[in-house]
Amino acid sequence: MKDAIIHVLEKIKRWLQSLSFRTGVIVLLCCIPFYILSFAQMLLPISAAAKGVLWTILFGLAKTCQYGGLTILGVEGYNRLKSWIKRKKG
Repeated sequence: MKDAIIHVLEKIKRWLQSLSFRTGVIVLLCCIPFYILSFAQMLLPISAAAKGVLWTILFGLAKTCQYGGLTILGVEGYNRLKSWIKRKKG
């Protein structure tokens, strides 16, 4: 079971790394509204339990966008830097 989970996570990581730099920037920017919403929802006139659930969901989405965007940018950012260095040498 543990090997299956690790395999799936590795597959997701490879897929994220295959996406473009632009996609990484868009995904990374999506975390900003989720962070804002995760704290702004505390002003709503709802129960503390509902606020806790909303905060968990919205903050989790913010973290998911943040780490997903960083995973995408990591590989593409490296490739861009590498090609920029090659152009400067040439």
